[in-house]
Parts: sequence; C-alpha cells; structure tokens
Amino acid sequence: MISVTGQSNLNTLPMSPYLNRIKPWVTVICTSFNHEAYVADALQSVIDQDYPNVELIVIDNGSTDATASRIADFVAKHPAIQFIQNPTNVGLNRAFNQGLALACGRYLIDLAADDVLLPGRISRQADLFERLAGPYAVVFSNAVYIDREGKKIAVHYPVDEQGRAIEKIPSGDVFRQLLESSFISTPTMMMRRDVLQELGGYDESLAYEDFDFWVRSSRLYQYAYLDEVLMQKRRLPDSLSAQVVLPDNRLLASSLAVCRKALDRCRTPDESHALAERIRRFVRKAFYAEQFKLALQFGGLLHQIEQPGLLTELVLGMSRLHVPVNGLYRKYIRWHYSKQMLPHRNRMHSPFAALG
Repeated sequence: MISVTGQSNLNTLPMSPYLNRIKPWVTVICTSFNHEAYVADALQSVIDQDYPNVELIVIDNGSTDATASRIADFVAKHPAIQFIQNPTNVGLNRAFNQGLALACGRYLIDLAADDVLLPGRISRQADLFERLAGPYAVVFSNAVYIDREGKKIAVHYPVDEQGRAIEKIPSGDVFRQLLESSFISTPTMMMRRDVLQELGGYDESLAYEDFDFWVRSSRLYQYAYLDEVLMQKRRLPDSLSAQVVLPDNRLLASSLAVCRKALDRCRTPDESHALAERIRRFVRKAFYAEQFKLALQFGGLLHQIEQPGLLTELVLGMSRLHVPVNGLYRKYIRWHYSKQMLPHRNRMHSPFAALG
C-alpha cells in the first residue's frame, strides 16, 4: 500500500505553464531506506534552498527503523511535501520511478536521504540549464564528501583556493569519458524530466542507476559541468557502493547488463576501447567477489571487442579455477576505506568508483 500526503509543490502557487516559463519548476525526489539519523537534514536542505519553485517528493522504501516517522513529522510541518511510504523495499530504481511518475518539474534532482544540498544549488543549476543552447540533459557539479557526523573528509574534484576545480572536467559529449570512468559525482546531477521520461525512467531490473542512465542519456544528449561545490555526499561503510565486494551482491550482474547496452551504442574504436578498459576492471571485481561465472561472462564480452591482455587472461584463468580471494580482498578494502576516511584529503573517488 502506498500513502501520499501533502500538496503538489512546496510553493503555495499553482504549477502553471506561465510560472514554469518564468522560473521552471524543479522536482527533488528523495529516496530513503533506514536513514533515520540523516533524513531530516536532507529534507531541510531542500526547504532552505533560495529557488522559488521547488517540488519535493519523498519515498520511504520500506525502512525498518524510525525513518518513516521522521519523514511524517517533517511533512506535518511542511504539508506541501508529497510522501510515499512503501511497506516493503521495492528497490532503489523502482522507488525513484514512483517519484518520477508524480513529478511536474522541468528539471529533477535524485536526492539520497543521507545527502545534503548546499545553499544555492538549485538556483545555480537551474539558471545554467536555462542558459544552455543545445541538447543538454544533465548539469552536474563538484561535491564534498562528509562522514556520518557531517565532517568534511574529501572533495570529489581537486580544487584551488577559490574552490574551482584544478583539472579540466569533461562537458558536452561525454559518452566516451563515462565509459572510461565514473567521473561524475552522481548526487550532483540535475536532469531534464522529459529525458528521463523518454528513457522510461531508471531501469528497474538493475540494482543501481547511474551507470545505466549515463550510458543511455549521454549517447543522445550533452552534459554541462558547473564548477562549484554544491553538494555534500555522505560516505558510510555500508553504502551501496561498498557492497560490490560481497560475494552475493547484485551490482556486478547489473554492470554486465549495462556494459552490453553500452557495446550496442559504441560508434568509434575509441569508444569501444574505453568500454573494454572498464570491462577489464569488472573482470577483476567479479573475481575479487568470487563471482567466477560472472567474471567469465565479462571476459566473453571483452573478447567481442578486443583481446583481454595477459593480466586479464590470468584473472580469467584463476576464475575458472575458483581461486578463493574474497576474504583477503575485503580486508584490503577495509584498510583502504579507513585511509580514505582520514580528514582533509583533497580528492576522493566517486562513491560508485568501486563499480567501475
């Protein structure tokens, strides 16, 4: 059963086409699962935005802690919020699509309930979107990573004293770059709603959303980088990206499905080679997770593009022998994570970097 509470937007004015032309509405879809300690801060960061036309839709995805009651308390104070409460966890992608079905904004933000929008984020990204000429589907920005207490531990892109990225961030046609690496901090993205609807929303057969969305959207549309830190992304040891090391995780199987989609969309040798490099990394990750059959399936896909190379052939050979490595690998990951969590580091990889 799904319960919906509240009005259709945070602004008390109706969402008319005329108002949408002046200041286009932005819908924030916040999905939560067992985020009782953080969800109020996430929602408050939306309420505190200086942009006038914001619609907030919150989906609690079958939380087993007090998250739903925290959201209900917040909605009682801000009744314009739409609140969907799922009795069971229907999966991240399906939960987001529930919000997408209700969304009316021209632009969308996918907000996890443990993250925080920094002041001015919506206005800056929406204003840039309105100035862009051409088929742009996404505006993304820089992010700071915080720990469970909210302390800064890293910046996604290295910055100078003025807070500007010190390296060139890809913009425009980024299909090949997104095949090479997950260089975008997913929570910083603002997306066009009509593009998401054209693509059918997030693929509900997958365990995570960003790689698939990047592959499908960046082939058809352009991305624009806004060089400001506009998001706080929380790093937790039990986050979705951390699950990639577990032997029973579904993330790698989803990655294989997306790689197959990506291969069908490659048009140039450079794009195919970029995908091959990512598949090589997935071969290793599947081997480390002791998902040996999956490692060999990645290897088969790689053979369709180019020769695997000596190192990858070695990993594939060990996969055929079912060499046990997961316990040692997880110890290494815990050690590496503890190093990343040290404060005042200028750079941390994307939270989904572990996925490729």
